[in-house]
Amino acid sequence: MVANQTALAGVIHRPILDSAKFGRSMLQPWPVDAATLAGRCCNLGRSTLQPWPVNGGGGGFRLPAVEPVGLDDIVAAREVLRGTALVTPMETSRWLSSLTGQDVCIKCENLQRTGSFKIRGAYLRMSKLTERERAKGVVAASAGNHAQGVALAAQLLGIDATVFMPVGAPLPKEKATRGYGAEVQFVGTTIEHCLKAAQEYAESTGAILIHPFDHTDIVAGQGTCGLEILEQAPDAATVVVPTGGGGFLAGIATAVKAQRPDIRVVGVQAAGAAAYPASLDAGHPVALDAMTTMADGIAVGCPGEIPFAAIQANVDEVRTVTEESLSTALLATLERAKLLVEPAGAAGVAALMDSPHDFKGPIVVVLSGGNVDPLLLMRVLRHGMAAQGRYLQLRCRIPDRPGSLARLLTELSEAEANVLDIVHERTSEALPLDQVDVILQTEMRDHRHSVQVLRRLTENGFDAAPF
Repeated sequence: MVANQTALAGVIHRPILDSAKFGRSMLQPWPVDAATLAGRCCNLGRSTLQPWPVNGGGGGFRLPAVEPVGLDDIVAAREVLRGTALVTPMETSRWLSSLTGQDVCIKCENLQRTGSFKIRGAYLRMSKLTERERAKGVVAASAGNHAQGVALAAQLLGIDATVFMPVGAPLPKEKATRGYGAEVQFVGTTIEHCLKAAQEYAESTGAILIHPFDHTDIVAGQGTCGLEILEQAPDAATVVVPTGGGGFLAGIATAVKAQRPDIRVVGVQAAGAAAYPASLDAGHPVALDAMTTMADGIAVGCPGEIPFAAIQANVDEVRTVTEESLSTALLATLERAKLLVEPAGAAGVAALMDSPHDFKGPIVVVLSGGNVDPLLLMRVLRHGMAAQGRYLQLRCRIPDRPGSLARLLTELSEAEANVLDIVHERTSEALPLDQVDVILQTEMRDHRHSVQVLRRLTENGFDAAPF
């Protein structure tokens, strides 16, 4: 039933699984503590993974019976979302096309209402609540994007909403969530902590939990983006999608594969928060022990059971990208496509930039969100520029006499290097009495320019080296 898998440098090839094994059930979340999260599946559902016999014996796992989201569910979801969720633009990307040697288009979900795809699933889920359920209000857990989707959907549907966000969540996401009328409470440092708090709140108040990814309506709503991709890029051969908990990837893959099974669907995760590779390798959701990434939008410690089943059945591979790749991709998308995305939203672009010749064209890469804190944006831009060789910090030892610094600065000016900061260091046991170390932070065009500047300084008698 499950094909052999091969792990290659950040790539996990999907196991082939008969999706008909999974039937529909409404999974009810349950609270777990940090120790539980580190040691077992953390989808926060009352239905846990149960061992099942393989060839008459033990040693395997099976998911609870859930009916998979199908194309009919996604088509029906589009009708519900008509007039609420935008049909986001598909833009041709000449710079990515040139890089990959293939036609590349960008699906701009960063231009969706609330700044990400989340309104699709949140509104669909909440539109199906009964009047009695709506009267009890809803509760959600989110680092920011799902929070805004739930808050806007609640505003449109006249439902009270409470959202639990991790401490340190981006300020613009918090403000936007409050701006849509939701109450925001901060708890813990991860989405799992927030999900636990949201479940406790639901149990104590009767509010309905709107899970960020582990619900069939969420997957179906996100899948409407897949319908748009096929309509806007009917010749697509590869679709690349950022993923965290898996709802967005599962929905798009389901919509795409149901109509074009030949299309290759690729998920991309931040390497510091990549729960899917190990989970796919194990054949069931596996919790991460820890996460470290700037991409808060896809920082999820364990796949959801419902999206996991769909991803097993429909996604061809899941790749990982580094923090440097994310920051470089964010900067490149801003500079070349004139589109602002958050680190999570740039994950697909990062995968293309890391391995430009791995993807068959035409390629569609999805920008999943654009909600980025300005302070984080400044740091990410600096990091991205450094990764591109746009900054060079160097130490240069010069004679401690008038005119020496002026000569050094003249040399840098003629080499077209822009000096951003300069520090004199005169007190050091390693320094001769008649010399001084000058530490300079400079702005360059690229890595090649940095090499040229260092070579020029050396050839003109300066003792200079990167610092």
